[in-house]
Amino acid sequence: MSVQRARPVLGTLVQMRVEGLGEAAALRAIEVAFAEVTAVHRCMSFHEPLSDLSRLHRAPAGTSVPVDARTRDVLVCAREVAAASAGVFDPTIAASQVARGWLPQPRSAFTPDPCANWRDIELHDDARVRLRRPLWIDLGGIAKGYAVDRAVEILLEAGAPQGCVNAGGDLRVFGPRAERIHLRTAAGYLPTLELADAAVAGSNSAGHVHGRTRAAARAGASVGVVAPSCMLADALTKVVLAAGAAGSAAVLARFGAQACAFDDASGWRVAA
Repeated sequence: MSVQRARPVLGTLVQMRVEGLGEAAALRAIEVAFAEVTAVHRCMSFHEPLSDLSRLHRAPAGTSVPVDARTRDVLVCAREVAAASAGVFDPTIAASQVARGWLPQPRSAFTPDPCANWRDIELHDDARVRLRRPLWIDLGGIAKGYAVDRAVEILLEAGAPQGCVNAGGDLRVFGPRAERIHLRTAAGYLPTLELADAAVAGSNSAGHVHGRTRAAARAGASVGVVAPSCMLADALTKVVLAAGAAGSAAVLARFGAQACAFDDASGWRVAA
């Protein structure tokens, strides 16, 4: 039996499909998974005034701010990808995005330090975060990927042997059977993929900034990344968009990921 439900959350339509459970058990698991997705959004929304990010943006630099364990998980991953990519991926680019009109001005009394970067995010073992300099954090895409991963974990814990969670450009399939995936980006549909126990994220250059140079990503580019988790796949799309196919190969290999990239001259091609 296959049970599927969809809801608007995370700024997109999130779809969940469960196979191999009775209808009542599947619906219970999906309900819990949607509650977790909503909780992730509440913690890491750039817009919500009570989110962890908003509280960090309002706190003076050097203040230790308690955050949800989910937020800490995502910041750990963000720092890991930032370190592996030498700052090509950097979650502290929000000031550049605000300046370009891509994100709204947050409620903050502090002007971000133009020299601030991911190294200024200090994580403590007691789920507290300290920003060494004034900065604004954007976790939009990577938090969406994390929400998909958390939903999959809940469905697996409920005993579902096969299924899929799709949050727009972030999708993860679980179970032994490979599934054909058609993921749409601004450049059209990605080449057909077959996924089994893996995640894929698709993204285009609109709204993306190179973490180290803070230059806008090249217009008209799109990428798709397959990785073990949706959180990693989403973060790595930003690396490929900013660094290109050759410049991202080592980072993709570091995380066991593969990518394909699109541009007008070459069409779709394997990046790594």
